[in-house]
Amino acid sequence: MKKFPLATLAILATLLAGCATPPPPHLDTSLTARGQSSRVKFIILHYTVADLQRSIKILTEQEVSAHYLLTDTDEPKFYALVDENRMSHHAGVSSWKNFSNLNPASIGIEIVNAGYTDTPQGRVYAPFKQAQMDQLIPLLKQIAARHQVPPQNILGHADIAPQRKQDPGPRFPWRQLADAGLIPWPDAGQVMAQRSLFDVQLPDMFWFQKKLAEHGYAVPQTGVLDEATRNVLFVFQSKYRQSKYDGEPDAETAAILDVLTRPASPPAPQPSPAPVPVPVTVQ
Repeated sequence: MKKFPLATLAILATLLAGCATPPPPHLDTSLTARGQSSRVKFIILHYTVADLQRSIKILTEQEVSAHYLLTDTDEPKFYALVDENRMSHHAGVSSWKNFSNLNPASIGIEIVNAGYTDTPQGRVYAPFKQAQMDQLIPLLKQIAARHQVPPQNILGHADIAPQRKQDPGPRFPWRQLADAGLIPWPDAGQVMAQRSLFDVQLPDMFWFQKKLAEHGYAVPQTGVLDEATRNVLFVFQSKYRQSKYDGEPDAETAAILDVLTRPASPPAPQPSPAPVPVPVTVQ
């Protein structure tokens, strides 16, 4: 057997010690910090513009991803593709109110849907199956409760990227989400009252742009009805007035926008309880 000098053995021992994996640090999890919150502030809804198999391939093999994929099968189900504690790549360049780059702060849900088809008569959007909504609404309620996501932060991809996205499109049944208490919705009576005023005098473009920005959209503040502003109006109308979404400012759009951006009314004062008589003991 070949013998190595002691100096060589010492060097070899040092090298082997350096290659050894150190033991993991001991983590004491008996304490919990009070100052913490979920990273999730938003839930963003998308359509896939692809069939189920292609949607799966795109969302699992490419850089784009989502936390959940809702199928369009006869009995729709969810694929959980990314853990809620991790970031998925679904929002891209995005903003809402004072937030930008929403990927790290959101959960993305992709819904299998054909999106739209361009025809000689115009763009035709594909409907969503009611069975999909029956699965989506309970999941949204669970996610919102789990992460304390407020109703105003459950949005479509088009809301956070109106210059480049239209999903989930004007056939998505937002009103069902409103009826389930998941998103804000304008009161019809207030809208009608405001519309009668705006029918007489339509606000100028500065007003529309200011109100759209108050609602949350990234929109130019130029006072000019440019293409960017039309795109934002289209997205707003396709969500809150799905009977007409032409991107044109009109009295009904102004009324809906005005109602949605009104400050919340303070709760009505509650009457003080009547004093409880103190029993008197007669000696």
